[in-house]
Amino acid sequence: GGLGMPCAGKEAERFLHEQPGTGNPYAEDALLRNYLRRHLPPEVHEEVSQDLEKFGNRLRTEIQPLAWECALNPPVFRPYGAWGQRLDHIITCPAWKRMKEIAAEEGLIAEAYERRYSNWSRVHQAIKLYLFSSFSGGFNCPLAMTDGAAKVIESLGIPGSLKNVFDHLTSRDPKKFWTSGQWMTERKGGSDVANGTETLARKQPDGTYHLYGFKWFTSAADSDVTLTLARIADARGHVKQGSGGLSLFFLKVQDEDGKLNNIQVQRLKDKLGTRQMATAELWLDGAKAELISAEGRGVASISNMLNITRIHNVIGAVASMRRMISLSREYALRRVAFGKLLKDHPLHMQTIARMEVQTRGAFLLLMEIVRLLGLVETNMANEQDQLLLRLLIPVVKLYTGKQASAVVVEAMECFGGQGYMEDTGLPVIVRDALVLSIWEGTTNILSLDVLRSLAKSQGQVMTVFISTVQRKMESASSTEKLEGAVKLVQEAVRLVQSAGSKGAATMEMAARDLSYSLARIYAGALLIEHAAQPDSSSMDVSTAQRWCNQELCPVSTELKNGSYDAEAAFLDSCLVYDGSPVAHSKL
Repeated sequence: GGLGMPCAGKEAERFLHEQPGTGNPYAEDALLRNYLRRHLPPEVHEEVSQDLEKFGNRLRTEIQPLAWECALNPPVFRPYGAWGQRLDHIITCPAWKRMKEIAAEEGLIAEAYERRYSNWSRVHQAIKLYLFSSFSGGFNCPLAMTDGAAKVIESLGIPGSLKNVFDHLTSRDPKKFWTSGQWMTERKGGSDVANGTETLARKQPDGTYHLYGFKWFTSAADSDVTLTLARIADARGHVKQGSGGLSLFFLKVQDEDGKLNNIQVQRLKDKLGTRQMATAELWLDGAKAELISAEGRGVASISNMLNITRIHNVIGAVASMRRMISLSREYALRRVAFGKLLKDHPLHMQTIARMEVQTRGAFLLLMEIVRLLGLVETNMANEQDQLLLRLLIPVVKLYTGKQASAVVVEAMECFGGQGYMEDTGLPVIVRDALVLSIWEGTTNILSLDVLRSLAKSQGQVMTVFISTVQRKMESASSTEKLEGAVKLVQEAVRLVQSAGSKGAATMEMAARDLSYSLARIYAGALLIEHAAQPDSSSMDVSTAQRWCNQELCPVSTELKNGSYDAEAAFLDSCLVYDGSPVAHSKL
């Protein structure tokens, strides 16, 4: 009968917001289903669609709970046993091990190499990986490197000594399936492998090599095998510096008894994200390895692996965007704020719609590079296809990596404070996406790679790029609603062609904006092509229009502003170090 608090003596009311839940990710992805229906041959589409429908159900019922278990139980490093003996055990949870079995059962690597559907097998595999990525509990990373290792071995002609390895990497049998690492990063740096690789390889009487060195960043350190770079020492212990001194080696991480191959685990990395996966510092102290490239041709040989892992990076980026948008739009159907559902607030819908446009553009970029890869792998690609793929892989990787970071953080806001709560699982998606602009080459590193692609072909790549963009828009010539979008892309093409003809010093500073321009122009052409089909929807047209209304050629704008000349470069340094007397005196 007193004046106590209203809830006194009662159980505190529970939080009443409904958890957003999504259905079969394949069935709910309209753009994905439309793309496959339009591009795959009818008999291939029927089989692939059935497989993806079944896989989508498995993701919801079996795989998603495993992903959460992986997030709750990250790997643990046990360096020593109870009696002081060195163990170097990396302990992963049962859910992580189950993910490996599922990857084999679903043929997430095998599908690309069995080539049941000829050039469309890569598309089938990429879509399964795209659906799997956000439900994988981080296991998409070891799959990327496994795919890359298989690709390297295939590109070498699957030599006899590696035939058994290739069979394990591409197996559908969970008991036989192996995963691979990619040990390149050392203490002196990541992308600069030519100057940063210190690991030595000493030839043994039996023809094998023993590796000695420190690998600073090894993702999926619990993998079965790995590829790595090292410098071969001659009889006097001398090595050749630079990229020409690097050779590619294969090694098993453990022997048949489960003992590490003269490898010591120094520690597990304490990362911002992808914490479900063991990333370690490793000391190679005579690790037994096999030379698999020609001596001094390591960088060239491993380039096939990098192309594959960069495509996997794109898959992860697009998948993370799609997952966050799927959850955001579902939440908008449930959450009431200011007297009405979020879906009835126009500003909220506008925010999600803008993210949707970005995600659709990114998805079609992904499908384009995978389609081209399928043609190359089945000897169906012409010279123009090969040149285009060489350009688009770095362009699409760098652009979608930045898109993913922006979209997932924006989508996080759609849940208000709940988006910031660990037990919702949303922060895991955000953290894991932030690495995608760093893995497999940062934005600036890949922008310079784009310049190398353009320079090495002496303008031929740019010519192919422009002609392909123009060809993709031809189908829209009779579509009045797309006329404005086509004109915007055509004008951007003219501008980027002019920008690409500047001097080397200018282009190095312009590399990032040039790469963004190429990505936006090509995505615009793909969206226009998609929207111009007879069975397209008003949403397809709207997406193309919205995409093309953004600044398609930022490199041209910055050129007009003088952002790339010598004075601008000097002012950049002054601005960065303004207020730092030590640095300022060195400018």
